[in-house]
Amino acid sequence: MSRCYIQVLGPQGLEEVSYQADTLQDAATYEPDGIYTTTNTYNTFQTLKFDAHLDRMEDSARREGIPLTLDRPRLKSTLRQMIAAYDQGSVRFRITVPRDQPDHFIITLEPFQPPSAALIQAGVRCVTAPGMQRRNPSAKTNDWAQDRQQFEKPEGVYEVLLVNGQQEILEGFSSNFYAILDDVMRTARQDVLAGIAQQVVFAVAPDIIPVQHKAIRTADLPRTSEAFITSSSRGIVPVVEIDSIQLGDGKPGPYTRALREAYGLWVQTHLEDL
Repeated sequence: MSRCYIQVLGPQGLEEVSYQADTLQDAATYEPDGIYTTTNTYNTFQTLKFDAHLDRMEDSARREGIPLTLDRPRLKSTLRQMIAAYDQGSVRFRITVPRDQPDHFIITLEPFQPPSAALIQAGVRCVTAPGMQRRNPSAKTNDWAQDRQQFEKPEGVYEVLLVNGQQEILEGFSSNFYAILDDVMRTARQDVLAGIAQQVVFAVAPDIIPVQHKAIRTADLPRTSEAFITSSSRGIVPVVEIDSIQLGDGKPGPYTRALREAYGLWVQTHLEDL
């Protein structure tokens, strides 16, 4: 895999950074305190709900007291220029706004690798991390991106889920979480980061399954028939086990498969050019 391509868009144009990184995760360790967003392109220069990502960046900046002013056409043009120069096809990218330099945008690219077909077909394992909390759940902040790297995931675990004092499963380290309980899709809406992929799920789910904006509790897991997580770069990823508790028959269930199909169709009809 090619190394990340990293530039800073400042008032005078693009500037070099003083570090190198192999992945977006590695690059995050060098970034200053601030807010960010991460997503990917399709067909090299197309994006999905990119303006929604920028809307959330502005909202995160307000919640963090960062005086952010976005020049969206300039940012999009620069991103397209960088993708062309990188010459790796579709990319996964992060845009970071430093707290102390809100007129600078750190743009990091890596080649985009979607979840494998084998992973989607088998589903993934998760564990909960009771006691771990996001400082400001409604804002996408760099300190959380760095804090979560201190947690050592057990071997074979794909995602870690946050649980509050009421034993409600809120969200993943880098994803939104959903459970199918009694033929209803349930997901937390309080004390979580509103996801962009989540917007797509909420658009397609009502035609497939009733939706309830309420978290399940860990005690509900033995009765939970299906679960999945979402993020912009991964879409819908089936979850088949949480804390060694098998969900349903241990395979991605019919609701999850139907939602994945509807999600994919929605994406293909809503792609936009940078």
